[in-house]
Amino acid sequence: MRIATWNVNSVKQRLDNLLAWLAERQPDIVCLQETKCVDEAFPRLELESAGYNVAVHGQKTFNGVAILSKLPFDEVTPRLPGSDEDDHARFLEAVISVKSGALRIASIYLPNGNPVGTDKYAYKLKWMDRLVRYAHERLTLEEPLVLAGDFNVIPTAADARRPELWTSDALFLPQTRERFRTLCNLGLTDAIRAGSDQPGLFTFWDYQAGAWQKNDGIRIDHVLLSPQAADRLVNAGIDKHVRGWEKPSDHVPVVVELAVERA
Repeated sequence: MRIATWNVNSVKQRLDNLLAWLAERQPDIVCLQETKCVDEAFPRLELESAGYNVAVHGQKTFNGVAILSKLPFDEVTPRLPGSDEDDHARFLEAVISVKSGALRIASIYLPNGNPVGTDKYAYKLKWMDRLVRYAHERLTLEEPLVLAGDFNVIPTAADARRPELWTSDALFLPQTRERFRTLCNLGLTDAIRAGSDQPGLFTFWDYQAGAWQKNDGIRIDHVLLSPQAADRLVNAGIDKHVRGWEKPSDHVPVVVELAVERA
């Protein structure tokens, strides 16, 4: 089963690229972030015509997450638990039946947190604490769990072309990376790093200053796997070529393959 995550940076602006990539890659399940539209404006018909069930949790102009699946959804739950006041559309969980039982997937758009020293960074850290509590609870179910999305975290210096430029950024501050390690240390596997520790594996290149042409990228889009999912990991990769398409997102898809059979 092929599972992917992609911050499309506006699903309506990126629809042609999304449909082309779906046709090329044929993923079974896709987590999308920064869809940037209300649920009613999501291009549901086009994606259903491409063979996908669609679950969305959006808001106007900002944020927005979605899950596309060739398999039917058993359950769909928006919003990360832990705060009734948080109205940002950043989290969507789905449960899908597979031959071995339940497969649980969350599409995650973690807060950026910049500028540091403001409420935005405090919000990021609190959101990460809530994500740790959510993952801890879900891991007790001992089922395949996939946390996929734009985490806005550069885990290590090897995940940036020029890490020295990010030392004071919310994506790379010690407190940010510490919380990401706490999350992984619950028993989650970083799918990309499970297969390679080489530098230069990036998922984001800024639109500014020729970052793409210089390969001045960072790795902030991640797929984290529970032990039951990691045991089934066959392959993981980054579809870097998509960044070179016309009118691209500044992020590219991350794709994993799991030895999971359909129900």
